[in-house]
Amino acid sequence: MTEITEVPSPFCGIGTDDLSIQVDGATLKVIANGCAVNTPAFEQAIADTTPRVAGQSVSLEAATSRAAELLRGTNQPLIGGCATDVNGMRALLALADKSGAVVDNLNFNNARRNLLALQDSGWINTTLAELKNRCDLLLVVGTDLEAFAPRFFEKYLWNEESMFLDSTANREIIYLGKAPSGNASTAPTGQKATVLPCADADLPDVAAVLSALVKGHILHAQNIAGIAINDLQAVADKLKAAHYGVVLWGAAALAFDQAELTVQTLCSIVKDLNQLGTRCSGFPLGGKEGDQTANQVCGWTTGYPARVNFARGYPEYDPYLYDTQTLLNNGEADALVWVQAFNSGALPPKTDLPTIVIGRSGIKFEKEPDVFIPVGTPGIDHSGHAYRLDNVVAIRLKKLRDSGLPSTAEVLTAIEQAL
Repeated sequence: MTEITEVPSPFCGIGTDDLSIQVDGATLKVIANGCAVNTPAFEQAIADTTPRVAGQSVSLEAATSRAAELLRGTNQPLIGGCATDVNGMRALLALADKSGAVVDNLNFNNARRNLLALQDSGWINTTLAELKNRCDLLLVVGTDLEAFAPRFFEKYLWNEESMFLDSTANREIIYLGKAPSGNASTAPTGQKATVLPCADADLPDVAAVLSALVKGHILHAQNIAGIAINDLQAVADKLKAAHYGVVLWGAAALAFDQAELTVQTLCSIVKDLNQLGTRCSGFPLGGKEGDQTANQVCGWTTGYPARVNFARGYPEYDPYLYDTQTLLNNGEADALVWVQAFNSGALPPKTDLPTIVIGRSGIKFEKEPDVFIPVGTPGIDHSGHAYRLDNVVAIRLKKLRDSGLPSTAEVLTAIEQAL
């Protein structure tokens, strides 16, 4: 039995790197600095280690050969999920290039809300380090930050030391939309976050009103979506008075039509505040299940985020046409490869197509795929790299145990070489 300290996590998105984990053979136990996201992800037991073809146990070589055989006769294969580390994503793109496949990250529909705003008008965003050392006012829009990353406030808001603030305990937290689900946003002084609640569907209107108030426009309405205009004016005034304000949102929580326009409004608020003479930055959430890693690797490899089609022999990007569910619903794909090395609960979409699953041990299928190859989890079963939510740091993941499970990169490379 050994104890490994300063363990980084690929699961929470914020780059938590101070976990202490007890390793007893193949069993892991988080003994310090765990949370509701990281602890169950690290402690999940290994359930199966043997590949299966048509439900029957086979060797790894037989499974990769069968996977290659299924792909060899396809016209438009689809590689979905993309939940892996940097090397796994590189191997995935190499397989897509060779097989002419569509590549689609499972969280792309969420990321698309950010990408469309970025591509249309740009944004000014910050990093975790800057937030930790400079932010004196955090505006959380439309998301439960504590549920997304339970240790976010502990690590980056209520930290004891800061390079540019006399006291981090005096930071002000404002929630617009969803209320926090716990007390992590309460300052060490006991000061609770200000909460201006509204329904998700009302966020576009509320954000638009806040934008108008930041610009100095006069409004005749007394309230919007149950929030007093005077309260929103107070938020606008505090943003203008802050030395370094941060506007945070989670695209996954903005589950309404044309949510990218609301993201664009938030980005506009940030830009307007900077023009008024204060400093303000945006901060979009993400990074769970390798979604930032997938888009980063696909970006530097192809020039596009991870929704591309290699059918023509070169990458073509379309944020709508190459959606996994759309391709399956329209009968445009003829095989599915599902890659999910982090979350055994993230099942492949239902389909009657030939299906190859390269996933974390313990997946319980509603329908057994044609090929299932259990793989090791980056940061547990093998070392690797994964990008945290601010996209500026690739976390160096540690190997914690010897499980005998191959990496995603090894399996995808073997399939590619067998084609």
